[in-house]
Order: sequence, then structure tokens, then C-alpha cells
Amino acid sequence: MELIFSERGVEILRYVYEPNMPVFESPKPFFHPMRTLAGDVVSVYRPHDHRWHKGLQFTVSDLSGENFWGGGSYVRSEGGYMDLPNNGTMRHEEFLAPGVERLTWHTQAGEHWVDEERVIAVRDVLEDSWALEFSTAITNVRGSELVFGSPTTNGRPLAGYCGLFWRGPRSFEGGDVIASHGEGPEMMGRPSDWLAYVGRHDEVDRCSTLLFLSAQPTDWFVRTTPFAAVNPSIAFDRVLVLPPGETLSLRYRVVVATGAWDRARLEAYVKEHPCSG
Repeated sequence: MELIFSERGVEILRYVYEPNMPVFESPKPFFHPMRTLAGDVVSVYRPHDHRWHKGLQFTVSDLSGENFWGGGSYVRSEGGYMDLPNNGTMRHEEFLAPGVERLTWHTQAGEHWVDEERVIAVRDVLEDSWALEFSTAITNVRGSELVFGSPTTNGRPLAGYCGLFWRGPRSFEGGDVIASHGEGPEMMGRPSDWLAYVGRHDEVDRCSTLLFLSAQPTDWFVRTTPFAAVNPSIAFDRVLVLPPGETLSLRYRVVVATGAWDRARLEAYVKEHPCSG
């Protein structure tokens, strides 16, 4: 089952909230395809190198030892990834209102650990851009603390992915990264108020820009090679502990724009359209 968002005759976004995927890929809702207003696709689905990458997803690589990301889990004692029986599922339960979704998170063994309420909406459709507003409230119903982590918190350097994660098209490899507090691949693991990725398309003589804003402080996971990826990580190199009964609230804005936006254009947009908590 899916929701489809269209503007000016272009399907700009599809939200698949009841996906059909193997347990090893940690089933969860995802956004794909994502398109600019010019019709260019800026996301990729199930690439052969990481089949659990699906457009834009909210996902957790290590939650108290359970893997809601998909694929293998990085194990410190082994110094590498292992296929374990720990691939959890984020399950759609119902829509409480248009764009307001209730989900539950279950471990592979069937334990119910999280109640989630997320809100999704398309906002600020301009001449050459549109924005996805994504917010989530994650409540710990496990009965004991939940520890959000990543491969980096488990010992692998520069692999701190955890949270809202975007995987770009193949042609976006080697793209340009511009951030409020720096630029380029060296933004990996660094804090910044916002971060943008500029990629180039095959077949058409165009670029596209994706601008990511986080309402909460974040350290960024970003790659330009061997593939394009951006993640405002919630646990890059430090775990995040959620006590039982407590709720973690997060909010993001993802802007999808036609063309290669430069720093001046990005800064002007952020000033006019902030992502506040």
C-alpha cells in the first residue's frame, strides 16, 4: 500500500507504507521514487550492493542489539558484519489522520519495543523545489531502556549511520556536498545545521539538489563514493539512550530542487524556510 503525491502533473513522491520485502532487509516504510518538479528521479530502490537501501527511510542500524536497518550487523568482537537473526520490522498500523501514521516496531523474535507516530507532508512547492516535512515521535514500550547505536559506536570508524537515510541514484556518485559549517566528503561525522547534496543525472543535461535540515543538533553521515548517501545521524559516534516510557521526538525537512544550488541559494532558502523543533 502506498501514498502518492503529485504537483503540476508530476508524481514527486511515493510513500510505500506496507512494503513487501524479505525479513533480512528489515521491512519498513520508505519513500521512492522521489522526483524533482522537472521529473528527474533523485532516489534509488534496492541497489544490488545494499538491497535494504530504499530511497529515503527512517531506520535504525542498532537498537539494543537489534537491527532495524537491514542486512548484516557490525559486531565489534568479529571486526566485521555478520548475518544474525536480529532483523526487526517497523510495521504500519493505521493512519490517524491524513499524513499522520501510527507504527509499531517489533524484533525478529516478535517482541514489541516501540510505538511510533510520524507525520509526513509536502510543503513549500516553489517554482523549482518542494519540501518533505518528516517528524516522528518514538516511544519506548519495551519495559527497559533502548540504546540507539551504529556501526561506529560498535567500533567501525566513519560508519555512524542511524536515523533518516537517503540513497541517491548511481549517477550521483562523486556529487558535491555543501553544508552550513563546511563542504565536501570531510563533513562525515561533523556537526552542521544543514547539508546539501548536488548530483548529476544521466540522459538529461540537468543537476538536482537535495537539502537536508534537522530541527535537532546532528552529526552527519555523508558519502559521495562509492555511492551518494546522506543521513543526519542520531547516534554517529555516541549512543542515545531512551528510558522506558519516554518519547524521542525528531523533525526534518528534505528539499528536492531542480538544478545545482550554490551556497548563496541554499543559505537564502534556509533563512526563509527554517526547520524548527
